[in-house]
Amino acid sequence: MIVDSHQHFWRLERGDYSWLTPKLAPIYRDFVPADLGPILSRHNIDATVLVQAAATVAETDYILSLAAESAFVLGVVGWADFESPDAPAEIARLACNPRLKGLRPMIQDIADPEWMLQPTLQPAMTTLQRCGLRFDALLKPRHLKPFARFLALYPDLRVVVDHGAKPAIAKKEFDEWAPALREIARDPRVHCKMSGLATEAASDWHQRDVKPYVDLLIECFGPKRLMWGSDWPVVDLAGGYSRWREASLNYLARLNGEERSAILGKTAVKFYGL
Repeated sequence: MIVDSHQHFWRLERGDYSWLTPKLAPIYRDFVPADLGPILSRHNIDATVLVQAAATVAETDYILSLAAESAFVLGVVGWADFESPDAPAEIARLACNPRLKGLRPMIQDIADPEWMLQPTLQPAMTTLQRCGLRFDALLKPRHLKPFARFLALYPDLRVVVDHGAKPAIAKKEFDEWAPALREIARDPRVHCKMSGLATEAASDWHQRDVKPYVDLLIECFGPKRLMWGSDWPVVDLAGGYSRWREASLNYLARLNGEERSAILGKTAVKFYGL
């Protein structure tokens, strides 16, 4: 099975996508399953994991409803308010839907880089683990060192780092990001998504600009802990689905068939239980 492990849908009229403004013109419109289906067919992709794009439970319920109507969406990563006293009950309710595979707090937008370490999150995290859900970590490089401490707090947590922790490729910031990523990759539970990197590069990015970052992800996580994702439709800000897919296949060409199959599908299937 070929899997896109990271894609989104949204409808602007919902009003809960605070980050999505007219300044992001290429993606400031509705994106629904009918838009993605032909793209997946063009690239022979069988299935996707649909990931939240708003910090509301209502949006999670919305994307779960879309997943129920989309043959290719095999898993959903939703959102819950981990700080709320009601979080354990809300997470347990969401977990009753078999399409829900994980949760993702929008850590990249939280000012405090050590937010994830606060004790008030423990009831939510405990429930997430008990329900067998995965934790998508939406990090930036400044979060990597606190995240290493976070992992020690929850030894049974199944984790995937989204977008390689979003290194600042356009600024060629590599030397601080790389060792911090290597550190968290030493934990065998931690997986990573080869996604979202094109949008961290300059607008006129070339494949060579992103290659060192992909090479490090492959080195750190190996094919069995690395999964490909498009980050569609956000990737339309950086050349689009086809451009990122072509670049990705070129980056993976040096690997053998089994290794490519893992990154392009098998790792996601196993990690999310698709």
